[in-house]
Amino acid sequence: MASILPIFLVFAVVAGLMALATLFTPKGPHQIVIRTSLLIGLVACYLLWMVTYLAQLHPLIAPQYTYLYN
Repeated sequence: MASILPIFLVFAVVAGLMALATLFTPKGPHQIVIRTSLLIGLVACYLLWMVTYLAQLHPLIAPQYTYLYN
């Protein structure tokens, strides 16, 4: 049985990466643009992974088996 634990583990890793991206963005005229791009990219990757993981964990349509030999 799959667990929900990987969702929280990956979230913690992504939150750490977001904190690092916020703290270590180089100073300059485009700092806000760079920081926003990094944070939106990390959030988008996490959401894509989470939706894919949850779709495999709890599929909406159950597989239908067909038997070749009756």
